[in-house]
Amino acid sequence: MKIDWDRRTCARKGHVTYAPDDPRLRVRLHAQTALGDVWRCLRCGDFALGEPHGSGPASEAPLVPRGKVLRDLFILRFLAIERAVRGVFIVLVAAAVWKFSNSQDAVRSLFDEYLNVLRPVFRHFHYDLDHSPVVGSIQKTFGYKHSTLLLVAVLLLAYALIELVEAVGLWYAKRWAEYLTVVATAAFLPLEIYELTEHISWLKIGTLVLNVLAVLYIALAKRLFGLRGGRRAFDEERQSASLLEVEESAGIPAAQGA
Repeated sequence: MKIDWDRRTCARKGHVTYAPDDPRLRVRLHAQTALGDVWRCLRCGDFALGEPHGSGPASEAPLVPRGKVLRDLFILRFLAIERAVRGVFIVLVAAAVWKFSNSQDAVRSLFDEYLNVLRPVFRHFHYDLDHSPVVGSIQKTFGYKHSTLLLVAVLLLAYALIELVEAVGLWYAKRWAEYLTVVATAAFLPLEIYELTEHISWLKIGTLVLNVLAVLYIALAKRLFGLRGGRRAFDEERQSASLLEVEESAGIPAAQGA
């Protein structure tokens, strides 16, 4: 099913109308009915009853996202939410690492105590906890220095900060955030691939696929790094999406040539 992004957005936010000063353009956006004046919405193109929300030169009309631009904004905000959730999770992990670094001996004693209690239980089910990969990985962390754990916590916080900055920038469709997302995400792709060689899980595969698609989509759709015409083509695409631009190019040149 094809989504009508323009009407979907107007249903949530309401119509956006504008009365341009140029009478040749104004007549294409205005009509009179038995109920009163109606003006075409700059987003969905439907006529809305009542006074326009603004008026003045066409060049000063609000640039209302339409069509493909609205779809791109929806996808960017989905990625922004995913980045925000990941950033918060990493902050929690960093806090756990920092807390563990300050009470490492106590945690080790508690772990060994529970391990001694559970060892006979697992042995009954023919599972040797002393040779468990999970237990071995946990025990290995007890050998890390306090300074090493603090460094890990700081690096995790830095990574979380990048994710949260990306989230805010993507939510507001900032171009610098799109560049940051592509560069930062691409930089971590080799690490994610390496982790898959160590241990394969559906979560890791899903994360890798999502990040690859995010990099390709943002770089191509937003014409970053000069792709598909670069910034100039991107700005022209946004301008051409404006209903005023469409009506101006359709109506005024024809009137001038008449």
